[in-house]
Amino acid sequence: MKIIANGIDIEVEDSAQSHPATADKPVVLLIMGLGMQLIAWPPQMVQGLVDAGYRVLRFDNRDVGLSSHFDQLGKPNLLWASLKYKIGLVPAAPYTISDMADDALGVLDALGITQAHVVGVSMGGMIAQRVAIAAPRRTLSLTSIMSTSGARGLPQADPKVMKALISRPGSNTPQAMVDHTVRLFQAIGSPAYPTAEAELRDRVQQSIQRSFHPAGTLRQMLAVVSDITRAAQLMRISSPTLVIHGKADPLVPYACGEDTARRISGAKLLGIDGMGHDLPPEPVAQILATLVPHLNASNPMPA
Repeated sequence: MKIIANGIDIEVEDSAQSHPATADKPVVLLIMGLGMQLIAWPPQMVQGLVDAGYRVLRFDNRDVGLSSHFDQLGKPNLLWASLKYKIGLVPAAPYTISDMADDALGVLDALGITQAHVVGVSMGGMIAQRVAIAAPRRTLSLTSIMSTSGARGLPQADPKVMKALISRPGSNTPQAMVDHTVRLFQAIGSPAYPTAEAELRDRVQQSIQRSFHPAGTLRQMLAVVSDITRAAQLMRISSPTLVIHGKADPLVPYACGEDTARRISGAKLLGIDGMGHDLPPEPVAQILATLVPHLNASNPMPA
């Protein structure tokens, strides 16, 4: 369904529509990562949360999927932005991670929800951190998965992954786009839990058919690299926090998860052996086994 949140159109999936019994349950707000749509959340994870007694909200971040696109802000020059970043300058971004956190809070506002458990993966973890910083009373708990504090000096992605990330498809044909994205997902995936290529292709094709908007991903990327103050502000987070990270993550190394947990008072860290920068079934089962008790411990008391 489409709602107006923070003054823009946001596409939302609410478990209360398909599972009416969850309408009055505690809310889990799921925030997806860079360039990814709400359909990227594994059904296993969504259903696991519903089965645990939660109302689950997913949404397309701004500039991807079926939410508002910001083409009027132009297409960023990432090469120039990366050069500025490397010499210590802050690239100008068309919008910020804080703006995207305001979108997330706007989703809650539009649905009349005062508090939620906030769970984000990768860039979504950064947005979730910003939500917890900006709105501590509305954040029942924070869960940051395969994300980072953004602090300078942390380990960077594996060079092979960076090459796959910045490479271009051989052409603009749908088949070339699918091939390129599949190669990227294979590069960042979990070495101990590889996803079959046919399944990856099916997911990518579904995503492209739903919405294909690469310029939005570039603008999101600029928002990520320009968010340089978040690391120092993580100490402000007072919500119970769980940090989850794959120990074999080649895109956002495990040390980034350790750093995030260290900066948030009382945060718990779950490291998953063999997990990369994706959500295969086996790691999702491990995530749910820790995530659900984490949420249960922070639920509001019945009136």
